[in-house]
Amino acid sequence: MKDLKVKVVKIKGDCPVYNIGDTFSIKNGYKLNSEKELCMHSLASILPYYNALSRGITADQLGLSKNNDKEKSYLQCLDPCDYTGGGTVIMEVSITNESLKT
Repeated sequence: MKDLKVKVVKIKGDCPVYNIGDTFSIKNGYKLNSEKELCMHSLASILPYYNALSRGITADQLGLSKNNDKEKSYLQCLDPCDYTGGGTVIMEVSITNESLKT
């Protein structure tokens, strides 16, 4: 199982949890690792994909990238900021270098 890094790359609206550049990881395909609080909306959007990505299914195979990028997947949280006043967060999910060494 590969380790994944999740990075906040864009925020539409005003997210009360994340800032651009925030990161957390998923180790060994299922261990959530973070030094800061996480938002349930973001985790809910990652759940359908983390297992496949950890097992080496590429972003383009899952339809989570453009221009046939195999390395980086893009997901967004479930908060529809235009209707809630919150923030919709765009996350980039990639395999970390540490997992490539093993």
